[in-house]
Amino acid sequence: MDLRYTFDSDSMNYDLIRPDYPNQLYVDIADYSGVNSLSDCLEIGCATGQATKPLLDKGMNVTSIDIGKNLCSYIAEKFREYDNFNVINADFMDYQFKEERFELVFSATAFHWLPDEAYRKVKTLLKQDGTFVLFWNRPYPNRLDDESNLINREVYRKYRPDSICPEEFEEKDLEKIIIKLDEYGFGNIETKIYHRVRRLSSTDYIKLLNTYSDHIALPREIKERFEDDMKEKLDSIGGYINIYDTIDMYLAKR
Repeated sequence: MDLRYTFDSDSMNYDLIRPDYPNQLYVDIADYSGVNSLSDCLEIGCATGQATKPLLDKGMNVTSIDIGKNLCSYIAEKFREYDNFNVINADFMDYQFKEERFELVFSATAFHWLPDEAYRKVKTLLKQDGTFVLFWNRPYPNRLDDESNLINREVYRKYRPDSICPEEFEEKDLEKIIIKLDEYGFGNIETKIYHRVRRLSSTDYIKLLNTYSDHIALPREIKERFEDDMKEKLDSIGGYINIYDTIDMYLAKR
């Protein structure tokens, strides 16, 4: 199964439960890039538009591309009143754009699904001195000093013993993307890190898990038992889980 297509299974739940991004992130993009209400922007991997709306609201012309047919239909309807929005249902690597068209190309929690050659393609799509922005939300519900996180770890070990518990994102982890940007000839590279804590109800946490490709792909019986056990154990401590988000952003120029 190509896990990229799992996100296309429930657009409404994805839109409801996936988090947006800090307001300061968009301020930092504008300050770095100099884009304005007349700028043409390309978004790679729009999903249901968590990162799209703030740029549309600033009046920028946004073209979004996503591989999910249902996601594209959903976002087209969601932003139907915006004259400055266009969505393309296609694989970014296959789609033929007009070269050197965009002042800004950005991708939010999606670019890791693409091959490294995507960096080269982005460069051809940017105007001279255009800006390339990558950012990810890195949720971490596995802190050892948080009771709700310990429950999360326990349930994962029980039903998904082969699942590797990720490390919480740190500043040193920025280097991987910085190296890629430099390797493909981008310059003036800057990075930003933002932090926040989200508290989700046990019900909403199950909804969130159902937007993760690896969880969606679980065998049905294991998935149902996993979710029932997770909810029951979280409900026993008050019905919530704390999620510690790190948002890492990379800004670069062509």
